[in-house]
Amino acid sequence: MATAPPLEFLPPRLDGRVLAVGRLVLPLWLRWRCRIDTVEVDGMASLVEAMRSFQARESRLLLAFRHPSLDDPLSMAQLLWVELARAGRRQGLRFDPAPTGQFLFDRGIPLWAGAGMGWLFTHLGGGSIQRSKLDLPALRTARRLLLDGPHPFALAPEGATNGHNELLSPLEPGTAQLAFWTAADLADAGRRERMDLLPIGLQYSYTTPIWGAIEALLCRLEEGAGLGPDPSHDLAAARLLERLVRLGERMLEQMEAFYRDKVHLCLPDGDVPAAEAATTPFGPRLQRLMDLSLRRVELSFGLQPSGSLTDRCRRLEQAGWDRLYPPQPANATPLSPLAQGLADRLAAETEAQLWHMRVVESFVAVSGSYVRERPSQERFADTLLLLWDTQCRIQGQTANQRPRLGRLRARISIDAPIVVDDRMADYRRDRRQAVQALTEELALRLQRLIVPSALG
Repeated sequence: MATAPPLEFLPPRLDGRVLAVGRLVLPLWLRWRCRIDTVEVDGMASLVEAMRSFQARESRLLLAFRHPSLDDPLSMAQLLWVELARAGRRQGLRFDPAPTGQFLFDRGIPLWAGAGMGWLFTHLGGGSIQRSKLDLPALRTARRLLLDGPHPFALAPEGATNGHNELLSPLEPGTAQLAFWTAADLADAGRRERMDLLPIGLQYSYTTPIWGAIEALLCRLEEGAGLGPDPSHDLAAARLLERLVRLGERMLEQMEAFYRDKVHLCLPDGDVPAAEAATTPFGPRLQRLMDLSLRRVELSFGLQPSGSLTDRCRRLEQAGWDRLYPPQPANATPLSPLAQGLADRLAAETEAQLWHMRVVESFVAVSGSYVRERPSQERFADTLLLLWDTQCRIQGQTANQRPRLGRLRARISIDAPIVVDDRMADYRRDRRQAVQALTEELALRLQRLIVPSALG
């Protein structure tokens, strides 16, 4: 592993030709690659009115969508490119320009998905952002597009996928801050448009029973962990839950043994309290193990533990990028062969350290209670696919080709917009408190849009 040039900001380069091809390909890609047969929209009238108001220059529009799956960008494209245009025509509205959205995407995506994905995202109107630092080019671009862009701007306030259709991750404050900045910019410019923040829920369910596919994936994961599958292949939810807990405990035991015996981490002694273990059989042990694993990596990067496990993973990712793609001072002289060799050695060790962070990152959303609380096929699928990601990363394999367990139905729920202008007096009095209050309101709205999956 050698050092590479610095990670540059990838600016939006919205190209109408690429957008036109995307509109043609999208329905086929949804059905063939994502296996999404139908997209159901609840609350479309809210989005139609928001777009009408935006194009009439009555408002600026920020779309804040849930992010449970890697398929979410395609579902949002279906919503804006197809469903919104169709609903507008039914009401006698012809949107001009045709509906689309501009957005920010994680700068790491082109690193693991390939440079072609970065090219596609930028030519569809996206700009990159490094999530774990103050990425000024990205923030300036987002602020400019929110103020003057020809299309609504879309963000995922959760910051990344969490793999759970029915759990909302803690929201980052950046979405609320951008909304307030835009409202302030409009007021400073003497413009009369209001600033609308529109919550959008995304959720996926299977169109037919997939218990057989769930059991088959569970067998594969049990084999990967060195467990024998249940010879009865019992599809009852209670039996599958027992096996899922056994799988989680076996994977955790092997990870604990690795970090205790090979990496020499000092794991805490003592059993989990019985009351805690009854509801979350391996959750507390997992949290402690991931904390210690991250502490080891943080020590090697000279970082102090702070915030949630997700926050810590992102800081470590950024610190790793700063080593792997170091900034180049102006007029820097070329490194000597010895200095270059040391830099390359640091890059190789950094990549090895980031492996631990990636394993934690894929396991961080696994909960010991998510399936137990509601043993639906969707919750089983969510958890098993996260465990699939974890096993792939531990084995050094790519998790890009996830198993597809069945045909899907995407459900998009749209709430009424939050008018940010109504909160500007609070923002001027106490910006931090106002951003927190708007973030909490957005989280409440997005949580209410989650529909519990059906049992059976």
